[in-house]
Amino acid sequence: MSAATEPRDAYALDRGGVRRSFDRASAGYDEAAVLQAEVRTELLRRLDLTTLEPRRVLDAGAGTGHASRHLKARYPAAQILAVDAAPGMLRAARRQSSWWRGFDRICADAERLPLPDACVDLIVSNLLLPWCDPDRLFAEFRRVLAPRGCLSFTGFGPDTLRELRTAWQADAHSHVNRFIDMHDMGDALVRAGFAAPVLDVDRYTLYYDDVRALVRDLRAVGARNHTLGRPRGLTGRRRFADIEAAYERHRHEGRLPATYEVVFAQAWAPLRPAARADGTVRVPLAEVQRGLVRRKP
Repeated sequence: MSAATEPRDAYALDRGGVRRSFDRASAGYDEAAVLQAEVRTELLRRLDLTTLEPRRVLDAGAGTGHASRHLKARYPAAQILAVDAAPGMLRAARRQSSWWRGFDRICADAERLPLPDACVDLIVSNLLLPWCDPDRLFAEFRRVLAPRGCLSFTGFGPDTLRELRTAWQADAHSHVNRFIDMHDMGDALVRAGFAAPVLDVDRYTLYYDDVRALVRDLRAVGARNHTLGRPRGLTGRRRFADIEAAYERHRHEGRLPATYEVVFAQAWAPLRPAARADGTVRVPLAEVQRGLVRRKP
């Protein structure tokens, strides 16, 4: 079978479309990102459980820079790297950076970071995972994380937007992203070489007067449908009316719920760095000097 005729994953993402969508959403993102802000607050709070004193911190999928600002306040001696693929988001993030709590902004794809191996001690990432390939993302995080470094992130589980998903079930197209469950995230972390992964789930519910208000909020935060199996035409009035009618079955106390299953995860880079493709292991000199990595007898 030729590459042109091979079946494609309908839920694979158009990465260019994702980047453009978040770029367009950057100006009004903070006003609409109520859930994202609440999840970010909880993600940062969980750092209280660690005793890290990082020298360099990566905020992956930094968006408008709120987490980067808080990370700089928490770790004032550390260099904070705010990485996002959308230039508009990084322009908005400039407002969160100041001369006394400044951070570096880098426009880059999180799956291909322009950073050397083992160069960061802490990676924080809020709700970036749904817009990436998990194996590629975790492998890149593992590459840049120094021995004993920590990865702390959030993602969406498969119950996310379940009401909207069921309302669309009348056709064969993909209308809502496919979100992987907590156990699959844990397996992907182990495949990437992380140690001691800990994951748990919280559920959040937002309420709307109608489906159109939900769709407006999703678009305002850049969460458009960029799956390869999405329908290419516009949704007609009759089709959208059918979706609204299907969603009405979920109405509770006069409002429509939108469920979000949020996975909180933390994992660690083991003492010894992962081997490269050629079988060699690259150990930063600073780690040898600190006695964190020892030769085998």
